[in-house]
Amino acid sequence: MDSTHTSSTPWRDGRRLWWLLSPALPAATLLCLLAFSRDGASAWLWVSLVLLFLLIPALDAVWGEDRSNPPEEGVPALQDDRWYRYVVASCVPLQYGVTLAGAWIAATQTLQPLDWLGLVLSVGSINGLGINTAHELGHKSPRWERWLAQVALAPVAYGHFFVEHNRGHHLRVATPDDPASARMGESFWRFLPRSIIGGLRSAWGLEASRLRRQGLPVWHPANLNLQSWSLTVLLYGALVLTLGWPVLPFLLVQALYGMSLLEVVNYIEHYGLLRQRDERGRIEPCSPRHSWNANHRASNLFLLNLQRHSDHHAHPARRYQALRHFDDAPQLPAGYAGMILLAYIPPLWFGVMDPRVVAHYRQQVHLAHLDPDRRQALLDRWSGA
Repeated sequence: MDSTHTSSTPWRDGRRLWWLLSPALPAATLLCLLAFSRDGASAWLWVSLVLLFLLIPALDAVWGEDRSNPPEEGVPALQDDRWYRYVVASCVPLQYGVTLAGAWIAATQTLQPLDWLGLVLSVGSINGLGINTAHELGHKSPRWERWLAQVALAPVAYGHFFVEHNRGHHLRVATPDDPASARMGESFWRFLPRSIIGGLRSAWGLEASRLRRQGLPVWHPANLNLQSWSLTVLLYGALVLTLGWPVLPFLLVQALYGMSLLEVVNYIEHYGLLRQRDERGRIEPCSPRHSWNANHRASNLFLLNLQRHSDHHAHPARRYQALRHFDDAPQLPAGYAGMILLAYIPPLWFGVMDPRVVAHYRQQVHLAHLDPDRRQALLDRWSGA
């Protein structure tokens, strides 16, 4: 998996086949669901959680980090290579396979409460990862990729992400106006409703403004939010008609868990980071310094380099296989899987991440993105660090 390049040899991506680990995760979950439907062994319903939160962090610990970058002269060919697009696109039918298999099990099998929970978490985790697939697809210019992004968001009922992330979050990231940028001192559990509600409001407002400029009402078929949400209604409606009403609670709960995975990743990616204003009040451009970065090899392969988030925000159109490490980007101590578990426990999160925020700003804690409710306490705590 080494992508080291020397001038005497043509560069090639040593991770080319390793990117298949990303669609391998929904494929493995689908196989586990089919195995459960055959023999009813409860353990099958927990395999995906073991893979996500135990195996991947373990692989990160064993494989370590990869800070190498593709050479710039090789980037155009790397970005144009359709292989990488097909890897991403293959995740979507596998995601739908997991959703349909899970819905069928929920509607037709007699499940114990623990089995139902395992099923919800298994399917919800894959649909949460589907938001990452949509994230990669939604930034790209080919129409079929952007359409596929909306399709990937339908099972998790988070279609407005297509609008808010591209036109809202990327514009306002690491500012107080962005609901998806977490503040230092703000727990994930306080951030979660703020980000969900703020993202919905932002997406609706963005589409309302766009349609108004075109002389169209907000309740119009051209509204991208309505288009994306209608895909969810069609999917859920078809499953209810086919499998009956008992499938609906399962679909809704797995969607809640899936969207919570997106939001905990949002929480991690920009925690405490703030773009500064100049003497004229203008916000500085977004740079790699405004996103937490992680070069952990295994989790980046499973997550399509999502953890190289610093380069992604500085260059949103750059495809996942070409994203780079920057030395001045703040670095997470672990991959996302480990950081997610940490974020669920606020005292542990604050103990690990607050010192890193302070160090990133060289003890000038007033420059960080501070929770207004805890601002003075944080200044008192860290100003003398």
